[in-house]
Amino acid sequence: MRRKDRELPEVDALALVDGCAWSVVAMVNPDGTPYCVPLSLVRDGEWLYFHSAREGQKVDNLRRNGAVCISCVGDVRASPGEFSLFYESAIISGMASEVTDREEKIRALRLIGLRYTPDNMPAFDGVVKRDYDVTVVWKVRIDRITGKGKRPK
Repeated sequence: MRRKDRELPEVDALALVDGCAWSVVAMVNPDGTPYCVPLSLVRDGEWLYFHSAREGQKVDNLRRNGAVCISCVGDVRASPGEFSLFYESAIISGMASEVTDREEKIRALRLIGLRYTPDNMPAFDGVVKRDYDVTVVWKVRIDRITGKGKRPK
């Protein structure tokens, strides 16, 4: 990291992942061009989980090459009196793989639901029963995480 004075401790980077509203996963298309897409993800220890449809460019890329980089952005706001921003971000590298174990898949979907739509959880079992076969869950082991930020003093 070029700006060591802005490096965040790993515990802060993980907390940022847990609290960010959304994140972006980057991967590589078959022709070598980059592709990225926003995600709703959840962390469970050293694992990140997100869901997708069964088909699409993201799924095709992940099935071909699971190497991913995920960017999470936390608090961003203008620094008063400056042409600068206060910000915080975390970058994660890892390998994505499809979750095939039924219990792990449902647990991951439950964690995603609890994070993003906690008020809808009474309907969770019915939605999972209806959509289980058309939903794919991916997991990424956090192989590397870095955090960076410019925070108010």
